[in-house]
Amino acid sequence: MLGIGLAAVIVVTGVIVLPRLRPPGPRPAFQLPVTCEETWVLGTYPGHDDFDIDFFPTSGQAWGRPVLASFGGTVTEAGLNGTLGSRTPDNPKGPHGTGAGYWVKIDHGGRWETVYLHLLEPPTVEPGDRVTTGQRIGSVGSTGKSGAPHLHYEQLRAGAKVESHFDGAPSGITSDNREYSVERTSRNCG
Repeated sequence: MLGIGLAAVIVVTGVIVLPRLRPPGPRPAFQLPVTCEETWVLGTYPGHDDFDIDFFPTSGQAWGRPVLASFGGTVTEAGLNGTLGSRTPDNPKGPHGTGAGYWVKIDHGGRWETVYLHLLEPPTVEPGDRVTTGQRIGSVGSTGKSGAPHLHYEQLRAGAKVESHFDGAPSGITSDNREYSVERTSRNCG
């Protein structure tokens, strides 16, 4: 009887009890999501969204370059988001698709996540897989809504995008109010 009365009080008063979310933990020691010792251009442009980073190599072709986990964790999503389009190394000016194309999302614990978009082929990992820092998760491509081969990358804290840090330092990509870029050399040496 007491249980029924308590339920009635909750319904009548409109009180909803939700679990309290823990605050995010400390930032993981993220590394650039590209091969050790390579230098890449990290850029953004108006309309790209604050903190979104596009990676382009400073030398050589982007197509097919390895995309690496920037820190260890558990893959929560991997596969196709939107439509592929038909931009490939053999048809680089083909029509673009929609959404992220082939992509991966990794949970690093402490409410930290990373996402990797526009991969060339289906990811080499799937949901539930544990990955380590520097593990290959895919290849640079131009699937989804992408104008050229590159890696689109984001770091999220408690579900919100934040400025990415690599090797303990801020990336320098913070807003999309203008087109700008910085160069960084990967220390993701596994």
